Amino acid sequence: MIIPKTREEIELMRESALVVSKTLGMLAPEIKPGVTTLHLDKLAEEFIRDHDAIPGFLGLYDFPNSLCMSPNAQVVHGIPNDTPLREGDIISIDCGAIKNGFYGDHAYTFEVGEVAPEVKKLLEVTKESLYVGIREFKAGNRVGDVGYAIQKYTEDHGYGVVRELVGHGLGRTMHEDPEMPNYGKRGRGKKFVEGMVVAIEPMINMGTKRIKQLPDGWTILTADNKPSAHFEHDVALVDGKPELLSTFKYIYESLKINSTEEDEFRAKVYD
Repeated sequence: MIIPKTREEIELMRESALVVSKTLGMLAPEIKPGVTTLHLDKLAEEFIRDHDAIPGFLGLYDFPNSLCMSPNAQVVHGIPNDTPLREGDIISIDCGAIKNGFYGDHAYTFEVGEVAPEVKKLLEVTKESLYVGIREFKAGNRVGDVGYAIQKYTEDHGYGVVRELVGHGLGRTMHEDPEMPNYGKRGRGKKFVEGMVVAIEPMINMGTKRIKQLPDGWTILTADNKPSAHFEHDVALVDGKPELLSTFKYIYESLKINSTEEDEFRAKVYD
């Protein structure tokens, strides 16, 4: 059952999402060769708690850390460890926070130093597909419209779209209805309703769409060990149109990147 949010609840969810946005922005300049994902995880937990929030992933379904840290061929749900990042790696950082009783949850795939051109292209296309999907999150459309748009955009570039892992509704619990696959058919699935909030998150592989899981019970890898990219935003349906609650602004400020990609979905300017 879809749980629409009031305008007041959406503003509270924006605060939750922005804790995550600022956490990712804080981490951005720390991501470099030689740094361990466990160190980044500790920085994130401290930052979230310092902002009057609770790490949303820590203990969720018994997950042991505050961040899901998934380098290279890891798709999602990687567990932070003491292995140093290396030049040319990519690392998906998925972060959650609870504030005001609501979850914020989004992700960004970072480059570690200089990455190969084909890997950089995977990241660019995956991030572009996120916004392609968000444009379809509007009054009158259905879940399949978002999934179809993401699938077509990424498959047209020759990439694999993970089937087993999907986006989701978001609210007082991390995972609400509806599920938001990154594949689908136009006009299919649940209809979008005013006030709903979803996490849209393309998980796109350079090669096969197939995946495998490590014995740790969490880490998901591509079946062919080729790189995977993951980007995620929290989006509310307001006045029939998609409105971003999360932002990559703080990441871009940290990395000195100029971007207008979010402007069409942003109702507020963030400090």
